Amino acid sequence: MKTTLPAANLLAIAVLLAACGGQSTPRPEADLSSQLGLPEPLPPPALDDATQATAPVDAFLASLSRYCGQAFAGRVRVDEPASADNAFAGKALVMHVRGCGERELRIPFHVGDDHSRTWVLTRTASGLRLKHDHRHEDGSPDPVTMYGGDSRDAGTAQRQAFPVDADSVAMFQREGLSASVTNTWAMEVGPGPVFVYELSRPGGRLFQVEFDLSRPVPLPPAPWGSEP
Repeated sequence: MKTTLPAANLLAIAVLLAACGGQSTPRPEADLSSQLGLPEPLPPPALDDATQATAPVDAFLASLSRYCGQAFAGRVRVDEPASADNAFAGKALVMHVRGCGERELRIPFHVGDDHSRTWVLTRTASGLRLKHDHRHEDGSPDPVTMYGGDSRDAGTAQRQAFPVDADSVAMFQREGLSASVTNTWAMEVGPGPVFVYELSRPGGRLFQVEFDLSRPVPLPPAPWGSEP
């Protein structure tokens, strides 16, 4: 015996089927949180432009800071055009990552028995600053000292360049060192266990000293003007 459903019941079933047909089936790749009714996860924090721009600077300093307290021997890799009175020829070249502060590295550069030079790298609000601290044997400053410049862009974690700044240009002009007013210095860490110090000028001058970071050498004396 057949049972006939009332017309009202048939209408209700039709409406229910229509409603179900309008629902989309969850995609297999849909986010699990949304399927479970949980709040959407927050996206990773975005770096602002300033942070992105200076990140390579911090990576560069971190790479160099790994060698704090160690000294390394170097050699002249490039000297173009070669000068007859090259102060580095035939001399033992040693860099010493000696002063390691949170925002500053001091790296004496010894040339034979000349302990007058120290590279000073300082983290600034916008990048990195390189200065050359030159002293006499009695510790007094040389007339040409604390020259250098600031990095003008982020550079890379491997290489940072420092065009000469206005104060250094004025010093060079005062001391009759006109060739130096177009200096750009650069430093590189890597690839591999290598550190490179570089001086270049638009006229074709290029000077590079390369240090082998894989083989520490005995520590040199304290640079002139520094505590032992």
